Amino acid sequence: MKRPNRFRYGAWQGGPDPLAPPYDVRAAVDQVGAEVLAGGSLREALRNLLRRGPDGGRGLDDLAARARRMRREAMRRGNLDGAVTRSQALLDQALAAEREELASRTDDAARFSEARLDSLPRSTARAVEELSDYQWASDDARRTYQQILDGLRDEVLEQRFAGMREALGNPDPAAQRRLAEMLGDLNDLLDRHARGEDTTDTFAEFMRRHGEFFPEKPGTVDELIDALARRAAAGERLMRSLSAQQQEELSRLMAQALGNAGLADQMARLTANLRTLRPDLGWDRRAQVRGQQGLGYGEAAGALAEIGDLDELLDQLGQEHPGATLDDIDVEAVERILGRGAAGDVRRLQELERELRRQGWLARGGEGLTLSPKALRRLGGTALRRVFASLETGRRGQHDLRDAGAAGEITGASRPWEFGDEQPIDVVRTVGNAVRRSTSARSSAVSLAVDDFEVVETERRASAAVALCVDLSYSMVAEERWGPMKQTALALSHLVATKFPQDALQIIGFGRYATRLTSEELAAVEPDYVQGTNLQHALQLAGRHLRKHSGSEPVVLVVTDGEPTAHLEDGEAVFFWPPLSETVQATVAEVDALTRYGATLNLFMLGEDAGLRRFVDAVARRSGGRVFTPTPTTSAATWSTTTSGPAAAARAARRRRG
Repeated sequence: MKRPNRFRYGAWQGGPDPLAPPYDVRAAVDQVGAEVLAGGSLREALRNLLRRGPDGGRGLDDLAARARRMRREAMRRGNLDGAVTRSQALLDQALAAEREELASRTDDAARFSEARLDSLPRSTARAVEELSDYQWASDDARRTYQQILDGLRDEVLEQRFAGMREALGNPDPAAQRRLAEMLGDLNDLLDRHARGEDTTDTFAEFMRRHGEFFPEKPGTVDELIDALARRAAAGERLMRSLSAQQQEELSRLMAQALGNAGLADQMARLTANLRTLRPDLGWDRRAQVRGQQGLGYGEAAGALAEIGDLDELLDQLGQEHPGATLDDIDVEAVERILGRGAAGDVRRLQELERELRRQGWLARGGEGLTLSPKALRRLGGTALRRVFASLETGRRGQHDLRDAGAAGEITGASRPWEFGDEQPIDVVRTVGNAVRRSTSARSSAVSLAVDDFEVVETERRASAAVALCVDLSYSMVAEERWGPMKQTALALSHLVATKFPQDALQIIGFGRYATRLTSEELAAVEPDYVQGTNLQHALQLAGRHLRKHSGSEPVVLVVTDGEPTAHLEDGEAVFFWPPLSETVQATVAEVDALTRYGATLNLFMLGEDAGLRRFVDAVARRSGGRVFTPTPTTSAATWSTTTSGPAAAARAARRRRG
């Protein structure tokens, strides 16, 4: 009999869990939230998450630091004028060999040649140019002179076209003609592409005829242009990075080297085409490359091409432009420059950003990514736990009213019906009472009597209109209270929105003027650096909100760190420090108006000066409210009051009117 297969299951023991996600999305949201609650900018917090990486992983800052190190190394690779100095050395060597040969001869032609050599200009390029028709007496000198032109030409073409090595090493004139033909066909192709013509077939024919010059095997015209333009831009940056004298020397030498078969004209035409098609590659950028070794043209241009690629990558990793996302980063370029591991880091960060959006933690607005309502609820919950962590638990506030009512939440209990009750009838218990009564009376008929009826007991909740006034004045930043302010305000708004969702909440931010805010705007608000604490304007807006919801309990919560220093006159803010009596009177008038309406003001006092204490105490007494202050032994995020527990902060004024 065949034994059945048996399987054993247990914890994975083979290293990291292969099914585990590469990041913890909630931990990433909490990381952003912690920075916001500490007073940081929401936009900066999101950027810092990607810069530092989630859970201590590698982020954009690590990749940018590697790119900057590589750039510094490239900048120290050598001297860019190596092509000119190398040409000077070869020219000196050729002239020395020629003079040695002429010195052994006694004819007048030798003396004439010596005189011509003695009159050569000091400029290497001009000397090479004047020697273009010179009849060399020394074969070694002739070969050395030819190395100046052939070597520079080969370096220039090899730098521009990766597949030129074999063609350049072939002295056959036919190979040189093929090279010139390729450049002509290439320029014709680029001209047609620049005019917007369809070049699909032309490109395919070009690659069939000249594909050996392009080992990278571009698949489209744009890929071909990208490869050629980057190298051409590096050559142009090399010229711009030299001194004016060095530029002239190198330009003349290149003109001499490329003069045969019209190469110079074709190369100039190619550079112009590529510059038109890819103007964003920093063609005129300069670089101060320094080092002990003199770099030839190809080496120098290669170093500048590497520096240009690193500069472009650093721009992408910096994410500085408006609306930047990680999708802007060229992952293939990261892999080519920094390696496969770095490319994997970028892909994981891109996946994290996409996952945060997919799961609803981030939303895209007009100014880029921001926290979604889902993330704000989590952020508000965190703030609530921080702010009220050490408040002593007291009796429940008066937001919940347990009495019989037709509307409200069912408690699961019932009671006998009384005249005037509006609660729903508990059908099951009512019929059950009738059945039990009929059975005890030995009656076969079941009929309902008044005493059988029971009603469902409900818990009725009073709805409230809540105005949360948050001080956004300059002093909040100057006194380093921006973080505690955000923690407190987000905690209160979260408490109202989640514990009492039937309430009508309005957040009002006030500095020199007051304005209405959403929860998202409150989390993302940044300092305005304008002096003025216009509590009067904030209370005006609070009163308007309360009167729009006249059937609800009026509640006003104020988070502030200073006395009012501004008020409105004819719609304009009047600011003065120390506070004017007119400002205090205008603010107290709004407090009294709210008190007459039935609202109670509860104040969260972040400041410590005596004037603020006197003011908030007076406001609380006039309105019957409470004052909450940070405890002396803890941070400003921990609050205490001598009269109520944690829920009382949001419930203190929720009294039934009438």
